[in-house]
Amino acid sequence: MRILVIDQIGLSLDFIMRCKDCGHEVRAWFAPREDGKRNDIADGFVTKVSDWRAAMGWADLIVLTDNSSLMKELAPYHKKGYPIFGPNAAGAELELNRQKGQDVFKRAGIKVMDSVEFNDYDKAKDYVQRNMLRYVSKPNGDVDKALSYVSKSPRDMVLMLDRWKVENPQNQGFILQQFRAGVEMAVGGWFGPKGWGKHFLENFEFKKLMPGDSGPNTGEQGTVMRYTEKSKLADKLLLPLTAHLHSIDYRGYFDMAAIIDEDGVPWPLEATSRPGWPCRIIQDALHVGDPAQWMLDLLHGEDTLEVLDEIAVGVVISIPDYPFTKYTGRDTTGYPVYGTERLATEDIHLCEVKMGQAPNERDGKIVYEKMPVTAGDYVCIATGTDYSVTGAQMRAKRAIKKIEIPNSPGWRDDIGERLKAQIPELQDMGYADGWKY
Repeated sequence: MRILVIDQIGLSLDFIMRCKDCGHEVRAWFAPREDGKRNDIADGFVTKVSDWRAAMGWADLIVLTDNSSLMKELAPYHKKGYPIFGPNAAGAELELNRQKGQDVFKRAGIKVMDSVEFNDYDKAKDYVQRNMLRYVSKPNGDVDKALSYVSKSPRDMVLMLDRWKVENPQNQGFILQQFRAGVEMAVGGWFGPKGWGKHFLENFEFKKLMPGDSGPNTGEQGTVMRYTEKSKLADKLLLPLTAHLHSIDYRGYFDMAAIIDEDGVPWPLEATSRPGWPCRIIQDALHVGDPAQWMLDLLHGEDTLEVLDEIAVGVVISIPDYPFTKYTGRDTTGYPVYGTERLATEDIHLCEVKMGQAPNERDGKIVYEKMPVTAGDYVCIATGTDYSVTGAQMRAKRAIKKIEIPNSPGWRDDIGERLKAQIPELQDMGYADGWKY
């Protein structure tokens, strides 16, 4: 199969390598770096194209990695029936315009929390001071994670709004939702012309940089996930959206995160109408067989995806100054990723990496060899699978020990641990059926 990957965010390398290992011919387009320079992620691993439009007719399958850009440019290709697996403009709007998403959920019969959209920090501050409640802030889109904030009280919400007014005056809009206590859980599924595939992905994200859910919010520092054919959360959040997703011709992965309160009511937090990262990479640790054929089949209305009946734990491995490199400007390229010379492995998934030269030890001597080296600060994902969270966590930690990266690599060593208390709590309310800690 001829596969074209259109990568707006630079995280498709592992998928590309797995496709090539299965004999597929892959070409890839990577968006330029933020400074406008050429993106060197995946150099030496895949044939790159400078113009994705020129390669559209060549491909049997076109895979998109994100919805943050190119949705308007890709719309004519969606309309003409090109074999595109991934988000479209109407689907992206559910995520990038959070208030629009909440309105769609409400019309589908899903209970939603009251929320108010703002573009003006002063108006948001007045709103908080007038109501004196605890709020959660979420930006439109997934670009500026700094605007995602769970306040402890009205005073720190006002403080953050004051700071954002100075630090990020040109915001794309954000919403304030009243804080609701509970357990956060998400569920996603693969959607095609005949609706949902039979496998739903229940998952738990660990969003903070440091153990104990402390430090800055990186969006997703690690994730625990499991496929199931029966999901109470999917019944309540995904199935009601079936008609809407059909109406917008959505194709690909769609995910909903929610807070489940003490009464067992799931309150939607946000939709992810695209592959989530590193979620999408960790999913491949649970997929059986060809990494791409099932995608093409789903576009044709066939559900052929096969998955392991296990739990997967995925852990992000990064190097300094992650997640602040774009502000500090530190050069993070050229550090060897020792232990990945065999390239695609079952449990180490390369991300911002390219092929380069680095010193290695052979027969008691230092020689320079061709090997994977860093092309950014988000280096790779380590995964482990097992029938329990603790077993999968142990295997992921074992995978981490296989590799060596100079420059003080970092990762969280507690991904999954909070589920020891949360899984029994959820199961008492009928959720997380089949999960074992």
